Amino acid sequence: MNHYENKKVTKITDEIIENRLEPKKVSQEQIQREFDYIRAEKLLKKMLEKGLITVAEFDKITALNRQTFSPVLAEIMP
Repeated sequence: MNHYENKKVTKITDEIIENRLEPKKVSQEQIQREFDYIRAEKLLKKMLEKGLITVAEFDKITALNRQTFSPVLAEIMP
């Protein structure tokens, strides 16, 4: 069996390059919310590790943090 079989090559053209997505501009407010979310999650993880909260409480607070801070990547976070 030839190891080149089933390989697909895509030619990059000017049309493909011109149709690429433009990067989104992030506001200072969004950056601050992202930072605050990360800080809150770090603190929450420390509380869980020390046994101050249960896993169920951790999950509930994490969900609330995502609603409160609206991090950009919340849609793909577990």
